[in-house]
Amino acid sequence: MDDEPLIYRVGMFFYVIGGGAFVLFVASDIADQVDFDYLFISLLMFGFGWYFRRGMAPPPSAGRFASFKKWRENAKNKKQQKQEVKKK
Repeated sequence: MDDEPLIYRVGMFFYVIGGGAFVLFVASDIADQVDFDYLFISLLMFGFGWYFRRGMAPPPSAGRFASFKKWRENAKNKKQQKQEVKKK
């Protein structure tokens, strides 16, 4: 995370502020004094956060499910081979 440019961190900051404003909106709804300003502020902050973080490259794959994917691929290949044998 240290190699992220500042603009991506600013985007994450807006996400956090938007989440906090949304929590305030939900709390005001629970208190039966609904304040839609919190909802609009949270949507606005989420929009800013998305705008700043949209160019960020996705993180590299950790390879946690590599064996599962390999197993599925092998099963699919075996099924395909069986179908080819039946056609002949």
